[in-house]
Amino acid sequence: MPTQVQPATPLREFTQRLSATPRGARLARRLARYHLDGWGIPYDSELSDTAEAIIAELAANAVTHGRVPGRDFELCLTLVAGTLRIEVTDTLTEHRPPEKVEPPAPDGESGRGLVIVAALATGWGVVGRDVGKTVWAEVSRGGQ
Repeated sequence: MPTQVQPATPLREFTQRLSATPRGARLARRLARYHLDGWGIPYDSELSDTAEAIIAELAANAVTHGRVPGRDFELCLTLVAGTLRIEVTDTLTEHRPPEKVEPPAPDGESGRGLVIVAALATGWGVVGRDVGKTVWAEVSRGGQ
């Protein structure tokens, strides 16, 4: 009898909707660190620090550039086979991040967030939705 291959199921998953405010962005970082610690990724580990930095940037972008008054943003963390996938979904379709990020001018006041994400993540991208978009980043447990 042939063996059926089961689709990969998440080892761990956490999803939370948060207010599209600076407070919601801070809470996203804190909740992520808490859940990662519960999954065996300690607070002081490289993966936890990297995830926190990526979440800080993506959540700040969702609050700053993807905010629709009265709408939340969503944080989703999935840990499968040593790879952590971070997804931040907002409800604004119009402002999509560029496909290729370029460092801003040295005296520029913004534009560093996705440069940081691209430098820390093993991969990242944007997925359009009917309403809004999801910006995702992945980080491998063993390093980048």
